[in-house]
Amino acid sequence: MSEQTPGRPLFGRRRRANVEGGRQHQHKVKVSPEEEAVLVRLAAEQQVTIPRLLVESALASESSETPTQRKQAIAELFALHRLLAAVSNNVNQIARATNATGEAQAETSVTLAKVRQVAGRIDEAIDGLTLS
Repeated sequence: MSEQTPGRPLFGRRRRANVEGGRQHQHKVKVSPEEEAVLVRLAAEQQVTIPRLLVESALASESSETPTQRKQAIAELFALHRLLAAVSNNVNQIARATNATGEAQAETSVTLAKVRQVAGRIDEAIDGLTLS
């Protein structure tokens, strides 16, 4: 998800959406400085507030991801789709030029390296989905 603007989630927002009638219940949680550091880091990684992180984590079952993690996975897949489309366009242009001239194009090796890089990112995204 490196294609998105830093500090701003691609999907959603940091705070949870409002609910009709509001939220009447609140809970106060005290944490140690070490626990606070972990919460701050996790919330920053997921680009959510600490209260949202705590609620989503607590309400998610052990085998499923939080809504924020699901949105991040979807955003990563969209980014990979755009990247794959760009790389495949380059491959098509190189193939067309190679077929027309009968000579290998200079940018072939760079493009094939990018294909391998995109394939690696796709593998990482799939591994991330299966481990969640």
